[in-house]
Amino acid sequence: MVKPAVQHDVKDLSLAEEGARRIEWAAREMPVLRLIQERFRTERPLAGNRISACLHVTTETANLAITLREGGAEVVLCASNPLSTQDEPAAALVSLYGIPVFAIRGEDDQSYYRHIHAALAHEPHITMDDGADLVATLHKERRELLSSVIGGTEETTTGVIRLRSMAKAGALGYPIIAVNEADTKHLFDNRYGTGQSTIDGITRATNVLWAGKTVVVAGYGWCGRGVALRARGLGAKVVVTEVEPVRALEAAMDGNQVMPMLEAAAVGDIFITVTGDVHVIDRVHLEAMKNGAIIANSGHFNVEINLPALQEMSVQKRRIRAEVEEYRLPDGRVLYVLAEGRLINLAAAEGHPASVMDMSFANQALCAEYLAATPGLAPEVHDVPLEIDKEVARLKLASMNMTIDSLTQEQKHYLESWEEGT
Repeated sequence: MVKPAVQHDVKDLSLAEEGARRIEWAAREMPVLRLIQERFRTERPLAGNRISACLHVTTETANLAITLREGGAEVVLCASNPLSTQDEPAAALVSLYGIPVFAIRGEDDQSYYRHIHAALAHEPHITMDDGADLVATLHKERRELLSSVIGGTEETTTGVIRLRSMAKAGALGYPIIAVNEADTKHLFDNRYGTGQSTIDGITRATNVLWAGKTVVVAGYGWCGRGVALRARGLGAKVVVTEVEPVRALEAAMDGNQVMPMLEAAAVGDIFITVTGDVHVIDRVHLEAMKNGAIIANSGHFNVEINLPALQEMSVQKRRIRAEVEEYRLPDGRVLYVLAEGRLINLAAAEGHPASVMDMSFANQALCAEYLAATPGLAPEVHDVPLEIDKEVARLKLASMNMTIDSLTQEQKHYLESWEEGT
């Protein structure tokens, strides 16, 4: 293999051929992105733009990076989570596609932020983020680059929350499109993607039988809905904990038990956090859990479980399986934490199925095109333009060989009129 000319920091370039095969396998489930890629190749709407992307480095992300490059962009990619990188596609992007990648599975925090700085050294015109670490680092440590950034996109709920906080404080230096808020993203990626991949990750990590287990899902946003749905489908009894009354009511009417976490802690067999908030499982909850409880997180950051408190409570800690750490408490109970409290679906499995990432990354690509063509947007968090959201849905339906009805002129007139009633 010829040594690549592009800068990079990946685990092993000899993994490139395997990575290319896996990228190809993912591509077969990403027909919408493929259609966009074909158009981009001809129209080159991103020509002259540098894109720094801080995303989970997976086979699906590789297909997005290739699409952006086909659109004329100069793309650099770094990881948005230390445990989410797939080293094979990372190597393939560097060696076979000439795309600089700075990501190694299992990297420590120092390497993680060094890689973010490597992506920022690209001096981007457009940023793509998943969790807002790239944007936050840019604003805190590389402010001299802000003047050349025309806009950015954000992939996940946690990142959108951070960016809205920045905008509210007047700290956001350029416009960012909240891809997560698109219907074709959160209704499918968050619900069906997170639901399936979280169960997949826990199953791979533990080989646990779900039927008959009591599964506690912390948070009933779209991710929590998806996790609860899939757990029930496997025969589990689901308990939901929430702080929002409307979501709690919805969870109850969806057939779940609803109770505070302190009550759930005493009955749960498996705990899954999907809130995007800190210490959702705290010391008091850990103290109440029964022997053998399994604890996993599918929120973006590893702060939802109070791991420092658990460490202080424990008399012994050992790794019992590849992604399972056992904490032994003074009273003899053991609690099991999966994937160091990081994203279980990416740390122990392969993340979301390519079919749902097809829509998420179609939104990313089309929003990058929109930003390149629409200078002067206000420095705030913007929704995905409705026409982009609908176009992604149309393309996805077409790829599934499905058609839908259209309104007749009579129906359009009725909807636009106020005179007609009963």
